[in-house]
Amino acid sequence: MLLALAVVFVMLATTGWTAIRHHGGDMDPRARELASWREGRFDGHRLPDPYAPPPVLQRFFTTLDTRQRARLTARYPLVVGNLNGAPIKLRYRANRLALIRAREVERRRTTSTQLTPLGRENATRRMQRYASLLRADRQVIAFDPAGSGRVAEVFGDLEHARHVAVVVPGVDTDILTFQKTRRRYTAPVGMARSVYQAERSLEPHGANAVIAWADYTAPVGTGLDAATGKLAAEGALRLRAFVTGLPDEAAVTLLCHSYGSVVCGVAARDLDPSVTDIAVAGSPGMRAGHVSDFGTRARVWAMRDGNDWIADVPNLEVGGLGHGADPVAEGFGARRLSAAGADGHSGYFVPGTESVSNFAKLGIGAIHSVTCADDDDCTADAG
Repeated sequence: MLLALAVVFVMLATTGWTAIRHHGGDMDPRARELASWREGRFDGHRLPDPYAPPPVLQRFFTTLDTRQRARLTARYPLVVGNLNGAPIKLRYRANRLALIRAREVERRRTTSTQLTPLGRENATRRMQRYASLLRADRQVIAFDPAGSGRVAEVFGDLEHARHVAVVVPGVDTDILTFQKTRRRYTAPVGMARSVYQAERSLEPHGANAVIAWADYTAPVGTGLDAATGKLAAEGALRLRAFVTGLPDEAAVTLLCHSYGSVVCGVAARDLDPSVTDIAVAGSPGMRAGHVSDFGTRARVWAMRDGNDWIADVPNLEVGGLGHGADPVAEGFGARRLSAAGADGHSGYFVPGTESVSNFAKLGIGAIHSVTCADDDDCTADAG
């Protein structure tokens, strides 16, 4: 058993999950805004609980006119931009304002004599990331600059989407790794954009949207976090809440990679019924022994490329270490998809692969056209 656990840590240590990143300073602007929101009043009325169910928050915003919404957003951009239930376009506007303010904070930090050269370099990189997210064509639906940063971005028309795919990435995801120039399809933006483009090629006029969801704190480095479910449990709470705030009419598919599949596995036990499908790729386990453990009506799909090193990680869970059964094992009960062309742990979202094609087909609800693994009939009884 000890040998098996050692293998887990060796694998984690040799796959690039090694980035040390801390955002200096004790100030948390969103926490400060939340405290002010809870104590504040707006036009003589108390503000609603920011964690109230989306229908409650939706009703609140229907009582506000355009000017009131603008004033509330200007006062509390980091609250409004992350409210599950606030109007989608208002969240976009709120997050633009929050990004502008965060960029100015980082601009000042780039010349601060109180920071080390490494700290000033980090500030420069964050400032550049915020500038990129502020481009006119970007739709940021969640943003929090605290710590290593959290963010989520929409591709497509989310307001009118009938199908929404949410890409849940794995270890070493933060504001700086949200998008990459090199190895772009290993980062959430590249993953989501690739799926969205594949969906558009299948349905050029389809009412579909894809979300790069990096709005949870992912494990960093070679510590215990990557081998335990603590951060997955916290991420699952955020994922469930986010899904409940998506358009009521939309069918939702979760596309979960690596540690992101652990997040999805924990979330699956209490998901909004709008989630029809959960697909995992390169999964170390979903903290379950069988799909029936989830107690969800959502279909569960799994894929793994033959060259993915994750296959060598022991599928166990002992004393909180490890993530349980292998989702592509026949006994797990998931519908097994082809990952042809993926070429390793980081290749599932590369354009032209069967893996990304399968993701796109699930994302638009074309479940009977997916390519199954081997000779499986993975679409049997799929509804």
